[in-house]
Amino acid sequence: MTPLRTIGLLQILFILFTTLIGGMVGDQMLDSQWRGVALGAISGLLVVLGDQLLKGISLRVFSSATFGLFLGFLFTWLLLSSGILFYLSSDVRWLISLGIYIVFGYIGMMLAMRSNRDEFALIIPYVRFQQSGVFDTPVLVDTNVLIEGKVEDIRDAGFISGSLIVPRFILDELQLLADSSDSQRRERGRKGLENLSRLKFSPKMNVSIHETPPDPGIPVDTRLVNLAKVLGSKLLTNDVSLAKIARLQQVPVMNINDLARALNSSVSPGDAVELLLTKEGREPHQAVGFMPDGSMVVVNHASGHIGKTVLITVSSSVPTAAGRIFFAELKQA
Repeated sequence: MTPLRTIGLLQILFILFTTLIGGMVGDQMLDSQWRGVALGAISGLLVVLGDQLLKGISLRVFSSATFGLFLGFLFTWLLLSSGILFYLSSDVRWLISLGIYIVFGYIGMMLAMRSNRDEFALIIPYVRFQQSGVFDTPVLVDTNVLIEGKVEDIRDAGFISGSLIVPRFILDELQLLADSSDSQRRERGRKGLENLSRLKFSPKMNVSIHETPPDPGIPVDTRLVNLAKVLGSKLLTNDVSLAKIARLQQVPVMNINDLARALNSSVSPGDAVELLLTKEGREPHQAVGFMPDGSMVVVNHASGHIGKTVLITVSSSVPTAAGRIFFAELKQA
């Protein structure tokens, strides 16, 4: 995405250029160089203002509107060529023709902009627009994904290809966390910024910062979903609530937790496995370890073996939003 500073510089240079051209035209045709300068500056400002009003319109929308306008004009031309207005006076005929062109041009643009690419096959028989590949779709990331730092692992596994988009408000949120007075929030923010910097300079990943105007009145999750809809991108997250909201609005979601559940360990109750116990459990007698896929295992009566690799027997499992938790007992020798 083009930085806002670059766009602003180009706008200033454009206004200066139109002002210079206006001065030259005024000197040659209006016999007043200053009048030409004023007209050139005003013309440049009007063009830049029109560009600002069209900021939310993408090239795809513009192409669809142009195609719809062409169809509307074609239909109007066919209608007027039938001679339906032949017996009217020339002035009345011109006014009615102008009105018909405007009405059907507008209707054609609106219908085209509301249609998807598959519906164009009904208008242009035997021609279908090629669907974008799954791996060519840009991916929009949220704050938690950047903090966790799993993007590189997912990319190396081949589940992400193409461009990664980080909205400006996500970058601002990471900066706010990094400047927090709370040590835990500050550590999370700095970790997210470090992970983003590593992704930005990685030759394997195309990362771009999407410049969005500040809007503190709208929640970050809502802005993420809206931006994903505008860009036609997928949303990469590990937030269960955000994933549900996005799917309700028909935004493609790549939930890391869903991926982890799909790749969960094939361990079943009754299986005996070796496990490194790393920390205490919720109960005093429990110890916790983790499978190679990240699944948590709670081992009963094993608090005295923390830091050791022990042989356990899986007794049961419980599915959760974050994955499957296994419960086990120490295997007796």
